[in-house]
Amino acid sequence: MGVIVQKYGGTSVGTLERIEAVAERVKRTKEQGHDVVVVVSAMSGETNRLIGMAKELDLDASRREMDVLVSTGEQVTIALLTIALHKAGVDAVSMTGDQMRMKTDSSHSKARILDVETDNLKQHIAEGKVVVVAGFQGRDELNNITTLGRGGSDTSAVAVAAALKADECQIYTDVDGVYTTDPRMVPQARRLDTITFEEMLEMASLGAKVLQIRSVEFAGKYSVPLRVLSSFKEGSGTLISYEEVNMESPVVSGIAFNRDEARLTICGVPDEPSMAARVLSPIGDAGIDIDMIVQNTLGDGKADFTFTVHRDDYRRATELLTAVAKEVGAKGVQGDEHIAKVSIVGVGMWNHPGVAKTMFEVLGRENINMHQISTSEIKVSVLIDEKYLELAVRSLHTAFGLDAEPEEGK
Repeated sequence: MGVIVQKYGGTSVGTLERIEAVAERVKRTKEQGHDVVVVVSAMSGETNRLIGMAKELDLDASRREMDVLVSTGEQVTIALLTIALHKAGVDAVSMTGDQMRMKTDSSHSKARILDVETDNLKQHIAEGKVVVVAGFQGRDELNNITTLGRGGSDTSAVAVAAALKADECQIYTDVDGVYTTDPRMVPQARRLDTITFEEMLEMASLGAKVLQIRSVEFAGKYSVPLRVLSSFKEGSGTLISYEEVNMESPVVSGIAFNRDEARLTICGVPDEPSMAARVLSPIGDAGIDIDMIVQNTLGDGKADFTFTVHRDDYRRATELLTAVAKEVGAKGVQGDEHIAKVSIVGVGMWNHPGVAKTMFEVLGRENINMHQISTSEIKVSVLIDEKYLELAVRSLHTAFGLDAEPEEGK
């Protein structure tokens, strides 16, 4: 038996009854002979409640004090879960990020982990205790409380698992694994027993919401096996790990999509070597992430430059790009907020030519126009009108053989 790190999100610990259910699950894992470290989020809704109170006082509250405030949510959860474990007869101890010595940089509200000291953890584990750790939080070298931002508890759990060289990091959530696509859109979606880190990274970056990309990147970097499980029903979930690609690997493992896309085009810029940097630098300097870049040479010494941004950044990016257009003498700026990105993902694609052709044929049969295309060894992404998103996902899911077999008698 080995070390298991279990992470429970806000929904999983959202009520006292659910906290008691988590305690029973942790107890069963401990009784199987494993050493257990539990990483928890704040109870569902608590972080938003704390932020709301701060905003009532000051819309521009300092990020340092916001970190001090929101980190208390996880502190409540670790104490309540530890109390529940004691009641269930399990020897347990709670630890904040500071007590565990989760060291981060000083970027308040979006700190990055620098190191995890394990002496305190290992001492408690050696004494036979379950250690309940506050996710999402750490402390910088100036002794300030910091928080890790969106998906921070997942990242905390993976960092602890990596530092302890755990046998597995189990992420408990409100879904029972990683699916071939979102089952709410495609009822025939199947739960995957396994998926590679490469595929999960692509799925997360392309819109899949099961895991935050940051935690998957961390797990891949330190080769920490990840397993996604449900807090509310039994099952083996989905294991995310490195594995050898073989002839039996499915060509396409899943369909990812993202509604939060916006497209911008700066038209008629001078076709010069430095122009891409001049166009994109102001966008990047504003902290706006850029995706799916395409440059079209027009043949008259001019070019069109197109890229996508998150829909929330569309207006700001448009303002910046309009200023660039005036500066470089471009013809103008065009944009579209009503687009979506659809992607096919699979490690088996690299040795199966014609996958992109199949995707394009499927979309063509449905009269879905593709505005942009982006490819890598294990994914093909296309930009389409948002109104065709559901049709595109369902059609591709069926075309690549991802639909679940109908249950007998239905």
